[in-house]
Amino acid sequence: MSFDKLSKAILDQHSFLCIGMDPSTEKIPEFLFEFENPVLEFNTRIIDATKDIASAYKLNTAFYEALGERGWSTFAETVAHVPDHLYVIADAKRSDIGNSARYYAKAFFEYFNVDAVTVNPYMGYDSVEPFLSYDGKDVFMLVLTSNRGAKDFQLIDICGKKFYEVVLERLVEWNSKKNIGAVVGATNFEYLLDIRKRYPDIPLLVPGVGTQGGGVEEAALVARNGEAPILVNVGRDIIFSGSDENFADKVREKALYYSTILKE
Repeated sequence: MSFDKLSKAILDQHSFLCIGMDPSTEKIPEFLFEFENPVLEFNTRIIDATKDIASAYKLNTAFYEALGERGWSTFAETVAHVPDHLYVIADAKRSDIGNSARYYAKAFFEYFNVDAVTVNPYMGYDSVEPFLSYDGKDVFMLVLTSNRGAKDFQLIDICGKKFYEVVLERLVEWNSKKNIGAVVGATNFEYLLDIRKRYPDIPLLVPGVGTQGGGVEEAALVARNGEAPILVNVGRDIIFSGSDENFADKVREKALYYSTILKE
């Protein structure tokens, strides 16, 4: 069933925390460059330090694509390193005409075998449908993002509604398999809480906590509302919390901090 794996991971781990695996090579500890694959070493140490705390890991593909061929192999090896009972999201924000979307879906769901992919619904249903056709796989549609530019389109009025509200209505229409969730940024707390209350049965992926300015206490309030699973993603504020050879200990401490607040 759709989102069953996510629901079970949250329940088993007692955690709403998703860790964003965005390994900027300018920020990872310097000593890691002694290893053959510094990024993979960085990632695996973080996963090993937090696999009993987090419910999910979100890999933003940009940080892997920028590394070329080795980046894609690092992406695959990182996904494989995550324990099977935990949830993996490819934050790819893909969108294209149906035929191209079909191959994007094939790449992430069949080759990389992730549990979910983020998609941009702007091109309409045929750009989303190929992702929805996979049983046991989930899709998170961009609805209201955490960046400052969200206001340029997502918050404009269209016939008495905000644009993101129109997207949400389409999400509900397209969600016949119950395998669509929404990406809603924590930096738009008022809207985030309203969406959670109006659509309590839609799973949420909530980025923007930590470095981007979203509050963890506010995200915790949202997590306690609603019925569907929710993941609160924290990336840079966790993974770059240490810079020496014991950085994974600092990562673990920060992950515990966020996880504890989210479930209080």
